Amino acid sequence: MSRDPELKERWEAVVTFLSTRFADGETLELDAIIYLVGLQELGQLHRKFKKDEKVNLMHIAICRLLEPFGYYEFDYFDDDGWPHYKILEQLPPLRSGEQSVLMKEAIVQYFLEKKVIS
Repeated sequence: MSRDPELKERWEAVVTFLSTRFADGETLELDAIIYLVGLQELGQLHRKFKKDEKVNLMHIAICRLLEPFGYYEFDYFDDDGWPHYKILEQLPPLRSGEQSVLMKEAIVQYFLEKKVIS
């Protein structure tokens, strides 16, 4: 990510915004940000989630974040209001660092679309 100064700057803006708003200024990690995106996408912000539901929230976030990249497509909402996605294209094999960069790019794009950062 250091090769792209604009991405790095925008990523830091996302982290700062979310850390200030949800973690009393403590720096949120990538997984925590993915979880917050899942909460936002589900829209059930004021309830407690079981461990397996938290995993599902992260799955929702990953699908939503990678949807603009052509990997997933929204399919439907189930009876409990949970969004479901279908796989359009398998993710290529990525090393850990490459996965992180892809997710950070997707998160930055998401928050640009939501007009949280510019």
